[in-house]
Amino acid sequence: MTMCGIAGLIHRDGATGVGKEMTAMLKSLKHRGPDSTGFAVYGTSTANEYVMRLKLAEQEDLTKDHRIREKIRQRRAEVDNRLAELGAETIEAEEPTPYAFRYRLRYSGDTRRLATEIEQIEGAEVLSFGSALELIKDLGDATRVSEQYGLGSFRGTHGIGHTRMATESDVDIRSAHPYWAYPYDDIAVVHNGQITNYWIMRREMERLGHRFMSNCDSELLAVYTANNLEQGATLEDSLKSSIKDIDGVFTYLVATDSELGMAKDTMAAKPMVLFESDELVALASEEVAIRAIVPREIDTSDPYDEEVRVWQR
Repeated sequence: MTMCGIAGLIHRDGATGVGKEMTAMLKSLKHRGPDSTGFAVYGTSTANEYVMRLKLAEQEDLTKDHRIREKIRQRRAEVDNRLAELGAETIEAEEPTPYAFRYRLRYSGDTRRLATEIEQIEGAEVLSFGSALELIKDLGDATRVSEQYGLGSFRGTHGIGHTRMATESDVDIRSAHPYWAYPYDDIAVVHNGQITNYWIMRREMERLGHRFMSNCDSELLAVYTANNLEQGATLEDSLKSSIKDIDGVFTYLVATDSELGMAKDTMAAKPMVLFESDELVALASEEVAIRAIVPREIDTSDPYDEEVRVWQR
C-alpha cells in the first residue's frame, strides 16, 4: 500500500513560478494521499517584513458549528488587536477561505513572542511565520488547494509539499503537512513514514519547552529540527543527528529560507527519487512528480540508506 507523497525543489539561479511547479508535482502524487495537501513555498524577503499564515477554525467546523462564522469574526478581531498591541503593522490581510488567513506584517520585535501571543487566542493556530516562507495546507487534492489559495501565481526559489493518507491521526488541517518548526522563521518539514519513538521524543521536547499542535508523529521532526537549530546546530548537523535519534522508517525534507535538506533512515524503506542539474534540484516519492516539471529525458538516482543531503539556493 502506498502511503503519503512528498516532493521538493530548489532553484539555484533565482526565483521562478515555484507555486505552479509544486502544484504540478503534487498533482502527480495525488494517488499516494487523497486526504489533504500542503505546500511550504519560499519567496523573496524584506528586512523586518513577515508573512503569517494562520487558521481560526477547522474546515469541518463550518458545518458542525452553526455559530462558527461569528466566532471566527470575533477571533479575527482579537488577532488584529493583539498584533496592534505588540507593535506589528499590518501591511496586507487576506482571507483565502472563511477559516484561514494571511497577514503581511512589518515588525521589529520578538517573533517568538508574537506567534505565542497569537496562539493564546481561542481557536488560533499559526501555521507559519517567516520572512520568506508561506505555508498552505488544507483538505483535498493539489488542484483544489492550489486554486483555493492562489498558489499558481506564487514566485519563489524553492518549496516542499505533501499529499497525505491519514493512517494514525485525524483528517483535518492540524494533522496535515507541512509542519512549521515553531518558533523559527522560515523552517518547514514534510515526512513519509512512521516514527516509533514519537511519544518518548515528544515528551522530551515538551520538557524543553516546545509546543505540539497535533498528534501526528511527523510534527516531531519539525519540533526536533527547531530544537537542534536553537542549540546552534546547522541543518546538516540536525539531519545527521535525526538518523540516530529518531526510530522508525522515514524519509523527510526540511526547508529553510536558503536551504533544502533531505534525510533517509537506516532501512531506507520509504522511497525518494532525486534529480540534480546546475540550475535545479528536485526530489519526490516517485519520478513521475519530477517529470511533471522537467518534461524531457532525465537521469535520476535513489538516495541510499542514512543519506543526508543539503542544497543551497
